Amino acid sequence: MKNKVLIELIVPVLEERYDVYIPVNRKVGNVIELCSKVVSDLSGGYFTVTDDLNLYSGIDGSMYDIDEIVRKTNIRNGSKLILM
Repeated sequence: MKNKVLIELIVPVLEERYDVYIPVNRKVGNVIELCSKVVSDLSGGYFTVTDDLNLYSGIDGSMYDIDEIVRKTNIRNGSKLILM
């Protein structure tokens, strides 16, 4: 799968972690939308999708720019990302 990377998505609100494949040729903003919908479905609706969600690095806590393409970030297989 050259066009996707496997990340560990941490959702502090739910105190849950999910392994998710994300596309590398999409903007971070699109990935946030995809991940938030998946988490909402997996949580049975406990996680509410809002417009102010962001992705953060699980290493240093820096926020990813929503207009940046995933391929041009430091997101790689095994990366830990925080959705909040």
